Amino acid sequence: MNISYRTRQRESIWNFLQENKDRHVMVDDVVDYLKSQGNGVGKSTVYRYLEKLVEEGKVRKYFLEEGAGACFQLAGGDENCCKHYHLKCVRCGALLHVECSFLDQVHAHILQQHQFQIDSRKTVLYGLCEQCRETGEKENRDEV
Repeated sequence: MNISYRTRQRESIWNFLQENKDRHVMVDDVVDYLKSQGNGVGKSTVYRYLEKLVEEGKVRKYFLEEGAGACFQLAGGDENCCKHYHLKCVRCGALLHVECSFLDQVHAHILQQHQFQIDSRKTVLYGLCEQCRETGEKENRDEV
C-alpha cells in the first residue's frame, strides 16, 4: 500500500507540472495544489521528487533571486524552450519569458567581444511589469 501511495503522489506532482508547463512553479505551489485536491503531501516529498526529475532531465531548476527558493519548470523536448530570457517584476513577482532578437544580439556581443557565454536559461532581468508600472504612475499622479 505504501508504494502505491507514493506512486499516486508522484503522478499528482507530474500532472501538476504538465498542467503548468509554461510557468515556473515553487515547491509551495505544488504542495498547495495537492492539498486543494485532497492529497496532502509534505514539502520534503515534493522537493525530493522534483530533484529526481531534475536529475533525469525532465524538469529544469531555476534560482530567480538570491535567498529565495528554487523554481521548477517542465523541461519538455523542445531545445528552443530554454533559449529565452526572464523578466521578473520586483513589485508583484510576475515572471515573464521573453524571446527577443535584441537580447540575442547582446548575448552574441558578450560572447564575441568579451569571450563570456551567457546561460540564457538563468538570465533574469529585474524591474517593473507594465501593470505595476502603470499602477505606480497612477499613484504618483493621484498624490499630486
